[in-house]
Amino acid sequence: MFPYRRTYNTYNVATAVRRRETSPLTFAPLTVADIPVIRPFLNAAPSRTCDFTIGGLLMWADYFNYTYAIHDGTLFIKGVTEDDVTRTAFSLPVGKMGLDESVELLRDYCRINGMGPLLFSAIPEVAVEPLRLLGVRRVSPLDDWSDYLYEADALASLTGKKLSKKRNHVNQFVAGNPGYELKPLTQAMIPEVRSFLRRMPLPADKPALADIEREQVKRVLDHFASYPFEGAVLTTPGHGMVAFAIGEVIGDTLYVHIEKMDHTVAGAGEAINKMFAAQMISLHPNICYINREEAAGDPGLRKAKDSYHPAMLLAKYNVEME
Repeated sequence: MFPYRRTYNTYNVATAVRRRETSPLTFAPLTVADIPVIRPFLNAAPSRTCDFTIGGLLMWADYFNYTYAIHDGTLFIKGVTEDDVTRTAFSLPVGKMGLDESVELLRDYCRINGMGPLLFSAIPEVAVEPLRLLGVRRVSPLDDWSDYLYEADALASLTGKKLSKKRNHVNQFVAGNPGYELKPLTQAMIPEVRSFLRRMPLPADKPALADIEREQVKRVLDHFASYPFEGAVLTTPGHGMVAFAIGEVIGDTLYVHIEKMDHTVAGAGEAINKMFAAQMISLHPNICYINREEAAGDPGLRKAKDSYHPAMLLAKYNVEME
């Protein structure tokens, strides 16, 4: 899974860096203009977690202070830990360098810049053991940041007893809104989507990051044509727009980055969930999974995501290296 080489020539990386006391890694702010540069690296990442997507990085670049560097065909992301924004941390490097080489580069970067031990955050479970082989001081689970992964066909059909309540809500929406339409989101629709978003108030019991997330949604809409995203808009004759969703496809997985609905319209949330999944599967028959991302420690979000019975939770970890 990883380009891991334990017996590389250490002089080429660690010794050379120590002699000149400078690092070849120069980190720059992550912006929309960088999407074409970083996207090929993310598409080849060894995990289905949302941290290796354009949406997972760009939508949260300000909050997690993401910056990036590319060296020797490898992408390095620097930011903060998901559970403590005061602690500088790195994402798992992705690219052609061996994991041992890229970790050694980051160790030297931390030493040269007086940062203390190298700390990784949002590390997928598949990468924990390879990192252990390189010398780990501490591994801490990020329980509130696990991604919810679902079988795509299950969300698109809502068949089975476990999803009967969701299916009933969709049926209620369909019966109560004859003439409803689900349309692919186009650039021409963006002004209407912006207007819809402005009309939707945040709930009184809003998640802690709701205000930040709302601003990021606005930013995505402002630059929608620059993102590798696809979306859908749900409308009814009586209410106009009642919901929209935006996602990103990488390999066999659809990542749902944005989903907004009018909570006063019964079944609108369940309807956009189901219909967007079905639409994307029809456009991308290779989709097997849908990642609806993390609950970020919010009990309401966790309950909502659990109610769709995920196939699995994709665990993530903070990993402090020796």
